Amino acid sequence: MAADLTALLATACDILDAAAPRFVEGIGAPSAVSKGRNDFATELDLELERTISAELEQRTGIQVHGEEFGGPQLTTGTAWVLDPIDGTFNYSSGHPLSGMLLALVHEGEPVLGLTWLPILGQRYAASVDGPVLLNGSALPRLPHGKLAEAMIGFGAFNVDATGRIPGRFRFDLLGPLSRLSSRVRMHGSTGIDLAFTASGVLGGAIVFGHHPWDNAAGVALIRAAGGVVTDLAGEPWHITSGSVLAAAPGVHEELLEMICMVSTA
Repeated sequence: MAADLTALLATACDILDAAAPRFVEGIGAPSAVSKGRNDFATELDLELERTISAELEQRTGIQVHGEEFGGPQLTTGTAWVLDPIDGTFNYSSGHPLSGMLLALVHEGEPVLGLTWLPILGQRYAASVDGPVLLNGSALPRLPHGKLAEAMIGFGAFNVDATGRIPGRFRFDLLGPLSRLSSRVRMHGSTGIDLAFTASGVLGGAIVFGHHPWDNAAGVALIRAAGGVVTDLAGEPWHITSGSVLAAAPGVHEELLEMICMVSTA
């Protein structure tokens, strides 16, 4: 299996490299398909998903589940999971913090993760056993850290939002997080928050979204880097989890304790 993963990772890297120039060329693309309040897809989302999916299926024989067009179920079997443009609002606005996310999921667990940030010139790739490669060079494993010394990525925020994780709960987290951490950062891209956590730029990330195409690649990267990944309740993360709490060892424990205190307040 390890040899197979190595070959599959190399193929996936080639395919994302080939798509990267088109990604850079299309920055600033306007909304083309409405997906609900403040959510949309650009024509580039649709084009890149078609192109990348076709190449992956042709070259690996493995089906693709994409954000825009769906695909096979992910709790059993093996499938690629693709987000052709993560941080779509940023991308459409000409903001450089956006990327392409790709994971290979086997029996509901990501075993390969790739986060391509073409505008930043950064390519993160790993099999779940590591190491994490940044532009082809191995990164060190994440050391034990402290929340007081860590920057933390914080997910989508709207105090009036309702749903699975209401905006008021997110708001209630910001106060203690700002007091206990070194800095709080909102990048507008789950892929960037998780890749930066895997590389040690961030000490951790709080992700309120549940979509596998947003989360699977970064989860694989952080696990490969020796980080800790659960949901916000501290349960082990899996493909059907409703959130992500990912951080370096030590930082994760402090973040989870903080979230539990807010949840029970």
